[in-house]
Amino acid sequence: MVTRSQKTKFQLKVVENIQTLSIWANNPWRRYSIALITLLIGYFFGSSLGMVSAVVELMDPVAALFSVVFLEILIVIRRNFRLESKKKFLLLLLDSLRLGLFYGFFTESLKLL
Repeated sequence: MVTRSQKTKFQLKVVENIQTLSIWANNPWRRYSIALITLLIGYFFGSSLGMVSAVVELMDPVAALFSVVFLEILIVIRRNFRLESKKKFLLLLLDSLRLGLFYGFFTESLKLL
């Protein structure tokens, strides 16, 4: 028998903040601007991780492993949110973050050519 874990005060506050943000982002300009900011943050972290791991040279396989694991975790989270209609905004932010990370990794790989 599977029992549900109780919701902590921290979990309730996080959900409340995400709901408040999604209500605030009903305007399409706000929604897409936050998505663009998330995309650029993902690009920054993707390119930064690529540059840092290239400088150290010993951390390339470890950084690649962490990157792939993190992207796979984002994909699993996306699958869970896909069916819930209330979390479309969070799904947009997750997709923007994932796309930004991938684009950052891709541009860093082009620098190696």
